[in-house]
Amino acid sequence: MTEKTKPREPYAGADWAQQVWLWPLEATRLALHSYAQWFAGQEPASSRAPDLEPLAWTTPNTVVLQLPSMRLREFSQAKPTQPPVLVCAPYALHGALIADFAPGHSLVGALQKDGVNRIYVPDWCSAVPDMRYLSIDNYLAELNVAIDEIGAPVDLVGLCQGGWLSLVYAARFPGKVRRLVLAGAPVDVSTPSELSKMVAAVSRQAFEQMVQQGDGLVSGEHMLRFWNLPFNQHDVEAVLQRNLGDGSDEARVLLDRFERWDRATLDLPGTYYLEVTDQVFRQNLIAEGRFVALGRRIDLAEVRVPVFLLAGADDIVVPRDQAFATARLVGTRPAWLERACEPCGHLSLFMGRKALSHSWRRIARWLQADIGDAAGARISA
Repeated sequence: MTEKTKPREPYAGADWAQQVWLWPLEATRLALHSYAQWFAGQEPASSRAPDLEPLAWTTPNTVVLQLPSMRLREFSQAKPTQPPVLVCAPYALHGALIADFAPGHSLVGALQKDGVNRIYVPDWCSAVPDMRYLSIDNYLAELNVAIDEIGAPVDLVGLCQGGWLSLVYAARFPGKVRRLVLAGAPVDVSTPSELSKMVAAVSRQAFEQMVQQGDGLVSGEHMLRFWNLPFNQHDVEAVLQRNLGDGSDEARVLLDRFERWDRATLDLPGTYYLEVTDQVFRQNLIAEGRFVALGRRIDLAEVRVPVFLLAGADDIVVPRDQAFATARLVGTRPAWLERACEPCGHLSLFMGRKALSHSWRRIARWLQADIGDAAGARISA
């Protein structure tokens, strides 16, 4: 067997489908068992040099605004004529490149292909020591600055944890959001999921210990290093929808890029991390109407804009029933509420060719449609 056709060894990183998107909850649970060994002899995150040069974005873009929390990237095509679309990626273990991963696996590219010509993505920054006290309010405030820079109202597209952030923003600033797409978004975590089961088993003190040990930051590199489960190549093949062991140059390039993206982790501010784990996932404050954002209690029933909910039938991180449970919390009229379910797992919702060419095509049409009445609200696949 030649070197070119020799199948790659499984990558010794996270099990993507069941590990990456459980962070930081899974990492905290594991920390209860071997907390002391975890950080022993490790340098602070701020003193480490990056392992590799940052991956280039797939779609041409321009950074139009730099804030402490983000670089706002604009992907507008020539003479944009539509309302702006802001794709809010999750601020968790990995960066916003999930929205523009590779040719054929780019949500931004899929939206552009189907006629959406004015797109923005907040490219979240890895936390440094002077960001340790940034809170959810700080990220909402800077998202608000970015949207004011773009020009409200915008169409907000929230991916995974970017979904609950987008929903809270829409409730806090109702006049600044025209339409809302929530893809694989955990909102009402009382609906059974791996996340809700895990958080119930972890004490708040354990979360606080992790932040203290990291000098106010939560290290994405430490989280990823601690996961020693073998890489599940079948999960990645499901996302990229090709046989990665076929030895082709394209397969190797895709897998190499996937592995590099996996290693390019973000650090989080400790304050933000504790608020997310406690208020969003432990107490379920958003769904219960007890979450306070920038001084105002959030009532999701006040969200009355058109909403599109996207779920994965095989998603164990945000199961279909949890993703669709948001429909009963918002005040959107039934004629303005759309749902779609893809036969895939969590990550494939944002990067899989099939989901991008099917449900995201439907979403692109929905964003451009005239939703003035019930008939206009129903967009066929």
